[in-house]
Amino acid sequence: MSEHDEHVDVLLYSDDVATRQAVMGAIGRRAGKGLPLIRWDETATADAVVRKVESNRYALLVLDGEAAKVGGMAVCRQLKQEIYDCPPALVLTGRPQDAWLATWSLADGHVAAPYDPMELQQAVAALLTGS
Repeated sequence: MSEHDEHVDVLLYSDDVATRQAVMGAIGRRAGKGLPLIRWDETATADAVVRKVESNRYALLVLDGEAAKVGGMAVCRQLKQEIYDCPPALVLTGRPQDAWLATWSLADGHVAAPYDPMELQQAVAALLTGS
């Protein structure tokens, strides 16, 4: 990832619009100084996540582990097992004790609720820069 890139595409999955708005608001337009602008692609269903990841190139996936019907952890595990060169994935967990589930899901990172803006920004920045 070069800091000269104009933008990066980030897929944000949650069935809850308030969660999507909270995450985007916490992270902002860029995850850190010198990082490219984030172009958010919001998705509310697991099927749409799979379709979009199969047909688009994302720099990062942010998946709500608490999403109804199909949680972000199950979606993450499916994508990591089925998509060649799957983008890095950040899973949002309901509580710190769910870290083991994020590991099971093959996520590259996780942040537990309540979501701290600094923690979210740092997690996204680390995954976007590969550090």
